[in-house]
Amino acid sequence: MKQAILHGSETTPYDLLPDNNPPMEFQAMLAPGKKKRAAVRLWMRFDCTGASELLECDRNMIMRRSSIPARDLRVLGPLFSQSSNILAREKALLVNLEFIKAIVTAEEVYLLDPTNPAVMPFVDQLRQQLLQSPPRITDGDHDINFQETQLQVSINMQPSEPWPGTPMAEELQNELPFEFRVLEIALEAVCSYLDTKVEELEQNAYSALDELTKHVSTGNLEHVRSLKSHLTSLTARVQKVRDEFEHLLDDDEDMADMYLTRKLTQWHPGDSSILAASHVDTVSSAVASPRVSQHSGRLVSNASVVTITAADGSDVEDLEMLLEAYFMQIDGTRNKLLALREYIDDTEDYINIQLDNHRNQLIQLQLILAIAAFTISCATSVAGMFGMNIPCPLYSNEHAFVPTTFGSLFCSTVLFFLITGYARWKELLGT
Repeated sequence: MKQAILHGSETTPYDLLPDNNPPMEFQAMLAPGKKKRAAVRLWMRFDCTGASELLECDRNMIMRRSSIPARDLRVLGPLFSQSSNILAREKALLVNLEFIKAIVTAEEVYLLDPTNPAVMPFVDQLRQQLLQSPPRITDGDHDINFQETQLQVSINMQPSEPWPGTPMAEELQNELPFEFRVLEIALEAVCSYLDTKVEELEQNAYSALDELTKHVSTGNLEHVRSLKSHLTSLTARVQKVRDEFEHLLDDDEDMADMYLTRKLTQWHPGDSSILAASHVDTVSSAVASPRVSQHSGRLVSNASVVTITAADGSDVEDLEMLLEAYFMQIDGTRNKLLALREYIDDTEDYINIQLDNHRNQLIQLQLILAIAAFTISCATSVAGMFGMNIPCPLYSNEHAFVPTTFGSLFCSTVLFFLITGYARWKELLGT
């Protein structure tokens, strides 16, 4: 073994090793400038046209792309995998609902772990929905002309008049911003997934409970116990999603912060492409704003006025209607679970009543057997008395055995019926 040299040099405990090489777990500690590499996770990016790509990004890259603080990315980590959160930040939404873990901005979506079998149907649905309704206007000049036409029409008409019969007027009025379209698809996927799970549980539970009421056995009880455990966990998951919806509906400020497209137009008031992406808010604000010019040359300069008017208002009606619709759906799913739990509780009460009835019958049988044993012991006491070595005149009588035996049995039988009748009179035995 190599000896450590202590003259004029500083040594470490690893110098005593044969090959003078420290273990691998200590090499990173010995290297002062080497840092541990951040974990790389698989993401799928969608843009507003439905185009997608797979990305292997670490935390820093996702933070740069989505402008999300590091502390908020913990919501999408494994520590909060069982929680349900919809958080609104300055430039993005964090969605953590069941299997959907995504970052939604005003122009793109980052979906975590897209190869998960539970996430793949949502990926297909999201791609299909975005491809069916892509951005209608992409050219900058066309954006200006389109917004100019819509603003002029909305300014010139009275508030009580209907929209003109243009091909896209009704669709533009009802179309949601990009982040709300993605959020709607996510909410629909989560609510449908939970509702499907509840329906499967109902089919298995009702059949198992009906079988249990017909025949109480260890196998049936174990099956119902496992179903009840599944019901408890599923109820907790549904309750978490419902509570998150309720929390958002109770707070108008949180819902207002979720209007990313509206905030984006406020940051870039002169960008016509952003105005086209948020044409719903722009057109609706133009109706109520008398300061918007009717001349095409002043459209871009007045766009900031329209945007600020929309952003300053507390109009969260679109998002509130969206959340209310899925809140009612998830509340209906929760009601199904509560009804199933009540049915399980009723079945358990019925089984307990049956078991109590059987227990009472066993107690009555035990009481009857105890009465019979007492009367028989009275008859056998006669044999014990005659078995003593005491002289008795009956020993010399040859015909005393039969009347003595049957007389003892008759007396014990009469005693049995007397005691049983008294027990029935006191309602200790069933009729």
